Amino acid sequence: MHFGNPAGIMTANALLHGVSASLFQRRSFVMIQNFGLLPGGEAAHLYSICSGGITAGISDFGATLVRLLVPDRTGAASDVVLGFDTAGDYRKHGGCLGAVVGRNANRIGRSAFILGGQEVSLTPNEGPNNLHSGPDYWFHRMWQVDRYTPGSITLSLETPDGDQGFPGGGRVAVTYTLQENRLQIRYQGRFDRDTVFNMTHHAYFNLAGQDRPEAAMSQTLQLRARQFTEVDHASIPTGRLLPVAGTPLDFRTPKALGLDSHHPLLAPQGGLDHNFVLDPGAGPAARLVCNETGRVLSVYTDRPGIQVYTANSLCVRGKGGVAYGKRSGVCLETQFFPDAPNHPDWPSSLIRAGETAESTTEFVWETCRP
Repeated sequence: MHFGNPAGIMTANALLHGVSASLFQRRSFVMIQNFGLLPGGEAAHLYSICSGGITAGISDFGATLVRLLVPDRTGAASDVVLGFDTAGDYRKHGGCLGAVVGRNANRIGRSAFILGGQEVSLTPNEGPNNLHSGPDYWFHRMWQVDRYTPGSITLSLETPDGDQGFPGGGRVAVTYTLQENRLQIRYQGRFDRDTVFNMTHHAYFNLAGQDRPEAAMSQTLQLRARQFTEVDHASIPTGRLLPVAGTPLDFRTPKALGLDSHHPLLAPQGGLDHNFVLDPGAGPAARLVCNETGRVLSVYTDRPGIQVYTANSLCVRGKGGVAYGKRSGVCLETQFFPDAPNHPDWPSSLIRAGETAESTTEFVWETCRP
């Protein structure tokens, strides 16, 4: 089903397989596509937004970023995020591809924490620990589309008291906005009891294109981070913030993502899966570069940390039947630190009853010369 000026309607085939960025720069459009049926028979949809040569496809199933078409240095656009072809595939497979994660991103040790003198118990879904608030994930639910324009979409979710084990009922919203060369993601939440609120985005980026998994680890990363959160064998923080200097986790100057996974700091996770403590100040938290295509991604955030994850356990067939294996992409998850509710001396993810919490992350795109 399509809406808008017929001259501005793009075909699904053109969007899925990539078209010249110059075409998008001349047009704006509104397009809604069917995105398959869920096991219960509910229909999901895919909404496209466009600006400045960049096109994003977002589904109301999970508020998921399904595709992101970005031009290379020649102007040719490719899809640079890993994903699936239907909502049913997102429901069936793990990996959190393109997911909006909440109420709390990342891990909570022992699946419990103290809030207001009372223990909050969550469901363990990674050994004894809780990961991404699962197993009843927000990205496995239908979201309501509140607003949709050619350049933005806002989706919301009602979450009851006790949802996923967390106290407080309320409403959360995610707004994707494309403006010229940047994709902004804004999270909002308001609850009727004190609770934690730590949302993030779990897109897997491959700046060579999602159909080029072999090229992902040759891309270079730079981080504005002098420290990382030390973790135990189960990836639960010990409470210590350690310097990156002299370790494989030193990305203060650009280097390739393909690190030696046998190093003691990387072996328990099978590669990069670490939270970096962002240095104060302006500038991007992260900068990812693909020299082959010239695509450059800079990440800006108001959160204190960023989790870098190089798909160390991914093994699935994605869009167009592409085989996504280990290290087929990289996640740059802006966040409060993992297990923050159990570390009162760290930046707090607590939100008070009746308050509105907001957070913004921006993915800014450029090109570089060979």
